[in-house]
Amino acid sequence: MHESDDAAVAEARHGDREAFRTLVERHSRYLFRIAFRLTRNTEDAQDVVQDTWLKAHAQLDRFESRSNVRTWLTRIAINCAIDHLRSSRRREPAYDPAMLEQEAANGWIEASDAEPDRLVLAGEIGTCVDQTLMRLTALERAAFMLRHIEGMSISEIGGALGLNTSATKHSIFRAVRKMRTALAPFKEGVGFCRSR
Repeated sequence: MHESDDAAVAEARHGDREAFRTLVERHSRYLFRIAFRLTRNTEDAQDVVQDTWLKAHAQLDRFESRSNVRTWLTRIAINCAIDHLRSSRRREPAYDPAMLEQEAANGWIEASDAEPDRLVLAGEIGTCVDQTLMRLTALERAAFMLRHIEGMSISEIGGALGLNTSATKHSIFRAVRKMRTALAPFKEGVGFCRSR
């Protein structure tokens, strides 16, 4: 068992397949979560994760151990997701009701004690959030997701996206502003999404 990611990368560079497999096992679920949040599609996310591992393997010699392996992999995954979105031109997929159930299971909604009208409202809000996320630029979506869903710090996000601190904050700010504008009617009790 490889004790650290850095050790696994070093051993994988020298052809140790088990070391690379260790990295894949440690980080694939995390990378899938990021890819899914960006693509909003299971098959696309799986493709992005596969592309990420292919590129990571090809670029093992370029990894500098002064940075975090997860940050390096995140950057590759985000770039693969952005490339995938650009090539597929899927900007507005249909909202999948199963996603609401998954988000409820992940703690977005307390479904066990929610009243039916609250579930309907949560579904409308979930649809609005999904539509708004898909209307953000790929960079804004990645910055927003890494900050507000993954809980990464500004410096970690900057490292993952290849941005300086100011550009990172600006990308997050633009995404938050667009999300607030889209969700404002729900706060006002009107209940329709402004991103439509």
